[in-house]
Order: sequence, then C-alpha cells, then structure tokens
Amino acid sequence: MESFQREAMSVDVASSLRQLREARNMSMRTLATKSGLSANALSMIERGKTSPSVSTLYKLADALGVSITAFFGSQTEKKQIVFLKSDERTRMSFTRGVFEALGGEQFSGRVEPFMLTLESGAASGSHSIVHSGHEFVFCLRGELEYFVEKQVFLLSPGDSLLFESKMQHRWKNHSKNVTNALIIISGFAEGEQPNAMHWNKNKG
Repeated sequence: MESFQREAMSVDVASSLRQLREARNMSMRTLATKSGLSANALSMIERGKTSPSVSTLYKLADALGVSITAFFGSQTEKKQIVFLKSDERTRMSFTRGVFEALGGEQFSGRVEPFMLTLESGAASGSHSIVHSGHEFVFCLRGELEYFVEKQVFLLSPGDSLLFESKMQHRWKNHSKNVTNALIIISGFAEGEQPNAMHWNKNKG
C-alpha cells in the first residue's frame, strides 16, 4: 500500500475542510449539525487529530453542498479533455483506505472515475448511498463485498458490477488482504455532484 500512496499527491483533508467551511461562512457548529456529526468529532478532523471514515467524508461533502473531490483542492475550470500521468493524481486518506481521483474533478462531462485502495475491514459506512446515474465497479486486486438493495455481490479480481445508483448501496473489504477497485459514476443529472452522496443525517 505504501508504494501505491507514493504514486499520487496527498491531500490535507483538515486544511481543505476548514477552507471549504470558511468559504461558505459556515460555523463549525452549523456544519456539525448539517452533517450529523458531533462538534467535537468535526474539530478533531479539522485539527488533523483523526482520520475521517469515507462515510464521514460523504456526509461533510453533502452538508457543504460539494462533491467529495472538492477536498482535493481549489475548483478549477472544467476541461473537455483530461490527461493525468500517474504521479499527477491526487489521493485522500480515510479510515483504512485511500480515495484517489482520476480526473473527474477536472472534467466537464458527467462522469467521475476514482480508485479505492482498501485495507482489511475498510467500509463505506453503516448508511447506504443513493444518487442518480449509474455506477460501475471493477475489482483489480483482493475482494470487495458490494451490497445493492437486498443483494450481496462478492467481487474478485476481474469481476465487475454495474447498477443504477438510485438503488441503495454500500461496500466493504471483508477479507484479510488489501483491495483495489476502480469505480466510475456516470449519467448523473446535470448540476448534481454524485460524490456528494445523500447520506442519512442520523448518527450511527
């Protein structure tokens, strides 16, 4: 996993979160209320004292009204063509894993590809994800358990999964090994930021 992390530029979630919050003149207490997090938990994240889970990142993105890729830095003008060398990708750590953007944050079209590197036990969170469009999942290494509505799919290297994203879904690496998966979200509604998932605002 260490060699994978060296391939990309690391993102400081704490600084990005604080900048996004302050740019919207939003107090920490207001953001905590909107995201369903405690003020103490939010403070710990902004001070870099704790690494947020992917569920928490999505909750914060939703509360801020941005895509999760907004944590990767300042928003740039969207391009019709995006070419990224392997060392130009940006990555963001979360609990037991790494989220790596693959150009969707710079692209003008309705598609957002990203890579997940998941340590054993890594999961999207206890709440299901729901958004418009379609989701494509391709397992590159290890095993990935995907829950879509009431069905469970176990992906091994080379396996793929494609479904309508309006169906409730979540994922988990239940194995003892590191998992790599490519995920592509496409066909979402114009103006919608698919990574700002609509998480249940209740805690837990």
